[in-house]
Amino acid sequence: MNFFRFLISKSFFIQIGIAVISLSLLISIIKWWLGFTTNHEQKIQVPNLNKMSLTRVETTLKELNLDFLVIDSASYNPKYPKKSVIEQTPESGSFVKEKRKIYLTLNPSKYRDISIPDLNGQSKRQAITQLQSKGFKIGKFYYIPDIGKDVIRGLRSNGKKLKPGSKLEKNGVIDLILGDGKKR
Repeated sequence: MNFFRFLISKSFFIQIGIAVISLSLLISIIKWWLGFTTNHEQKIQVPNLNKMSLTRVETTLKELNLDFLVIDSASYNPKYPKKSVIEQTPESGSFVKEKRKIYLTLNPSKYRDISIPDLNGQSKRQAITQLQSKGFKIGKFYYIPDIGKDVIRGLRSNGKKLKPGSKLEKNGVIDLILGDGKKR
């Protein structure tokens, strides 16, 4: 019974009033402090950095008080200048606050080098499939006297013989040296 009397007493309502006022005051102070420290009303529009060099990106972002971080180099794209921006996050036109990092993906300076597989003794069809799956282009076919018709007897690129395990740039053109199938 004492508990119910306390719930309707004057001291209980005073304590509830103090708690509500204190909580409201605390929420108001935190809301003001967050708005002040997080630059709530500030907006900087992210520029389009596509195809820009790294030095130009640095000056552009420094003027806007933004930072950048190179996160990756994508696969080489010949349509973009070497070491230029291919992708950016956040995208151009987005709004950010000062000191925000813009994450960049750059175009490498060339295609990556790929190891030449050992294709000696394989059929022409197998070799073409394997080379194309690695990213090479097939050039001309040269035939030499050999009993195996359309069997790989060597590989060349730019007139130089290629050895298994040597490296060639992706999208490089490989000529196939094949047996002509004639018995000599």
